[in-house]
Amino acid sequence: MQITVLAGGVGGSRFVRGVREECARRWPDGEGGTEASVTVVVNTGDDLWLAGVRLMPDFDSLLYSLAGVNDTERGWGRAGETERVAAELREWGVGWPWFTLGDLDLGTHLARTAWLRGGLTPSEVAHRLQRRWPLGVQLIPATDAEVDTHVRVADPDELGGEREMHFQEWWTRYRATLPALAFRQRDLESARPAPGVVEAIVGADVVLVAPSNPVVSIGTITAIPGIREALAETSAPVVGVSPIIGGKVVRGMADACLTAIGVATTAEAVGRHYGARSGGGLLDAWLVDDADTPALEALEGVGLHAASAPLWMHDLDTSAALAGAAIDLGRQLQR
Repeated sequence: MQITVLAGGVGGSRFVRGVREECARRWPDGEGGTEASVTVVVNTGDDLWLAGVRLMPDFDSLLYSLAGVNDTERGWGRAGETERVAAELREWGVGWPWFTLGDLDLGTHLARTAWLRGGLTPSEVAHRLQRRWPLGVQLIPATDAEVDTHVRVADPDELGGEREMHFQEWWTRYRATLPALAFRQRDLESARPAPGVVEAIVGADVVLVAPSNPVVSIGTITAIPGIREALAETSAPVVGVSPIIGGKVVRGMADACLTAIGVATTAEAVGRHYGARSGGGLLDAWLVDDADTPALEALEGVGLHAASAPLWMHDLDTSAALAGAAIDLGRQLQR
């Protein structure tokens, strides 16, 4: 059973941990003749250069979470973190004073940057980083190109009433309070899927779209030339999991992103935004929370095989149960 997941952010990390756990429970050591293999295509649109080092926030969130070294209270970074280097950088006026890099986290960024400067590609660096811990899944950056996301925002204090900034500044410094007018991934047109990405999608038995930000996480992955085409080509069912429960985002400020592109913050609207593969969209099936069951009929009407299940990921058990519901939905379509 080859399962490929498109993911980014904290929601993606929790979901992927659930997928790994569910696979271990269903098919322990290939029991019953079935071995499960999980590949995760990771959003790279949040990446950036800061203080001379290359940061890949979504990749690192997945890496730390799967390794069990993440800070579960903050939801990002490493457990047991210190911030002495960040304090010293602030004294020197280097970097962003509102964007703190923990010392352990900075070690990852320095290692990554050293390997990149030495000639390795981001996907080669990703492979090397994963060798440190037994993750149980394979992480692949969506692309080796730098497609950092920038946001055009409304700002009455600026000439022309708007300005552009890196997504991390809009998200972390301003907490998405400046109205977003548009999102742009730099050099997206010339980007290509990283080695192994297309093969993981086309060769999958089930493709799962994690409950990640539909605009800047999943939207960035699927906008990379070649990835949407791979999703259209694969014979595997493509099952999406809603990041919206009862008209509210599960975590973060995805509602501000959805508003910017004219999509309502509802499970139905996001399902329609992704669209059915039968009509040129991304998905075969859309899994919503039980609270959004009334939307199932409308979703079926646009060509999506829709179902409901509890989507809240409170712990590993509920995350695994959610992953299981998504896998089962895909297997139903296979049959």
